[in-house]
Amino acid sequence: MDKLIYTAMTGASHILQQQAAVSENLANTNTPGFRAAINTFRAVPVEGDGLPTRVLVVDSVAGANFTPGTMEPTGRDLDVAVNGKGWIAVQGPDGKEAYTRNGSFQITSNGILQTRSGLNVLGDAGPITLPPNAVVNIAKDGTISTVPAGTNPVEVVNVGRIKLTNPLENQLVRGEDGLFRNRDGKAAEADGKVTVVKGNLESSNVSTVEAMVNMITLARQFDTQMKLLQTADNDAKAASQLLNINA
Repeated sequence: MDKLIYTAMTGASHILQQQAAVSENLANTNTPGFRAAINTFRAVPVEGDGLPTRVLVVDSVAGANFTPGTMEPTGRDLDVAVNGKGWIAVQGPDGKEAYTRNGSFQITSNGILQTRSGLNVLGDAGPITLPPNAVVNIAKDGTISTVPAGTNPVEVVNVGRIKLTNPLENQLVRGEDGLFRNRDGKAAEADGKVTVVKGNLESSNVSTVEAMVNMITLARQFDTQMKLLQTADNDAKAASQLLNINA
């Protein structure tokens, strides 16, 4: 009886966790460059004396869906979308290098190029600083050039190059901040083959319909686990009554 309780109890608990992951995917359907999380269930034996036959259900993050989203034109000079595979290097909240596909940038009052969420965009030598009152152009290889306002357009100055990289997807892990990092914690090398498209943003690769179907499926699975717990409770009561009669 307790085997059923162990399985149903842990199954219901981790279904709730998987619902949270699907909810996060749904919440980011409009986030540029977002990669949908993939969750799976797996059975794990319970460790301990007297529990060799007990099994728990565990929800594990199998990884992320790295299928590219679609290019969506914005016409904004500070918007770029990675063309094909690759990542944009940014400085994470912990100060270390991290990777994103969200190429919606802004320039701070101090001239620092950042993402819309306030993360510094990294170049070959760290964060990129732009001169004030300048027209900014981002080339397909990530090179940033500026033209000082009110001057001859031929006076173009290269101020840096966005670090574009392409680490192995199976070595990337998503952090709680939504950014990806190398599993070994090391910074990836710049890849000259990665290119960007100016004036575009990549859409999220979350399928709203698929996510909604998953939510419905998980809700039904949760109901099934709760019914199993109720069945176990009813069986225990019936067994107790039979024992009382025999006594």
